[in-house]
Amino acid sequence: MKKLSLWITGLAFTATACAQQNPTALKYSKVINPTDARKHLSILASDEFEGRETGKPGAEKAANYIAAEFKRLGLQAPVKGSYFLEVPLTQSTLTVSALNINGQDFTNWKDFVFQGSNGDVKVNAADIVFVGYGTADEIADVDLAGKVVLWINEDKPEEGKTANTSYRMSAARQAIVKAMQAKKPALILGVNEGLSKLLARFNGVNPSGSASISLKKGEAAAGDVVSPVFMVTGPVADAAVKATGKTFADLKAAAATAKQTQVIKTTASVSATSTKTDVKAVDVLGFMPGSDPKLKNEVLVFSAHYDHIGLVTKPGATDKVNNGADDDGSGTTGILEIARAFSQAKKDGKGPRRSVLFLGNVGEEKGLLGSEWYTDHPVFPLANTIADLNIDMIGRVGEEYVGKPDSANYVYSIGSAMLSTDLHKIGEEANNTYTKMKLDYKYDDPNDPNRFYYRSDHYNFARYGVPIIFYFNGVHADYHAPGDEVSKINFPLLVKRAQLAFFTGWELANRDARPVVDVKPATPSK
Repeated sequence: MKKLSLWITGLAFTATACAQQNPTALKYSKVINPTDARKHLSILASDEFEGRETGKPGAEKAANYIAAEFKRLGLQAPVKGSYFLEVPLTQSTLTVSALNINGQDFTNWKDFVFQGSNGDVKVNAADIVFVGYGTADEIADVDLAGKVVLWINEDKPEEGKTANTSYRMSAARQAIVKAMQAKKPALILGVNEGLSKLLARFNGVNPSGSASISLKKGEAAAGDVVSPVFMVTGPVADAAVKATGKTFADLKAAAATAKQTQVIKTTASVSATSTKTDVKAVDVLGFMPGSDPKLKNEVLVFSAHYDHIGLVTKPGATDKVNNGADDDGSGTTGILEIARAFSQAKKDGKGPRRSVLFLGNVGEEKGLLGSEWYTDHPVFPLANTIADLNIDMIGRVGEEYVGKPDSANYVYSIGSAMLSTDLHKIGEEANNTYTKMKLDYKYDDPNDPNRFYYRSDHYNFARYGVPIIFYFNGVHADYHAPGDEVSKINFPLLVKRAQLAFFTGWELANRDARPVVDVKPATPSK
């Protein structure tokens, strides 16, 4: 089977490598160039834009800049004559005045982080229920109503498999949290011992301040209060289990092989207040109608998020701005350059047969909020949306490629075959014919512990069955840090990656048939 598969793959590669270059596509790809890319990014990632945090003045400045560029390029304003699609957001500020376990006080953003609640939190308990990994058999017969729950926020080990121990919750763990919340506990303490390393980076200060932002979906009814979740470190867990005479590590080891649910007699108290305010935020849309009477109702989307994480909150920091040049100033620059290439082609009478939407998303860093709102309330029907080509971080060399021969000639491609084998072939052929980069599929897996497939705006299109490709350079030392500066961007590499998205999009916008959705949506096992 393996030999046959390799033989077929080889034939496919030979066929695509021999594809003829389209001289029109080649001509307009050259409109995308380092000089113009540097111009855009030097503005978007400047200190003046203050890190472009959603709901803050810097993000509004970025939105206005993108809209002005769309207007200059002659793109239509498709939201009732506007380039802005309002995204209704609410900011919840939670002030934790106390977390005390077994008589010991713990500090927010040092020992724990707040994960989620839709209201004030007030808990005083005389015991804690330990539920191990929180699997269905571990909580099935346990009364959690009104209780404080201690839960191992890691995937349960399985023989022959490497367990995902990241603090980022896998799909399985997200389902476990929902199952526990359905039993209406007063509080869930999710323990991840690796969380301490993350919190150490922030020196006890929330990098986003004390607030969280979410889509405004109406107030919850009194009976619909969601159990709050705090993610806690090892020391908090050890305090919680001290009365057992064992360490948390002891209980965790036992829970890996046998059900260990138990009630621990120890005190737990939490007091936190929540306030909510509306947040102004917009997606930015530029639209180019197609030229073919039969195909113009079908829409290709190029997307990138223009928001970043804003100003530095750590005391004593000398660089006060998280400029986000790579994340995702580079992707935003990419779609502006691609829009310019398509606009020049249209001006010359060579515009695309299908319509093209250039979508600048807000709120990606807050949980893919702008793309969630767009896909839940699309300006153009998702049934007519043939694909989303999402560009998020294309201006740097990721940590795994530093010093390697391919460092200036690769891109991670994620999701191209998750829904459509057609789209995967089109993407590969575009690369083999024009850009000839190394397409790295390392993260092209719904079970990837980094969960990159779920962590950028393309995913909100994919959840509706729209085929996607996510272009990504990988993380680096300056990821979500003040060092993500324009001076560190490799502009020729940014341009080459943007050109790959352009060539892929050119084919999609002009071919006779849209890519067929012929793959069952990916479902992670973890």
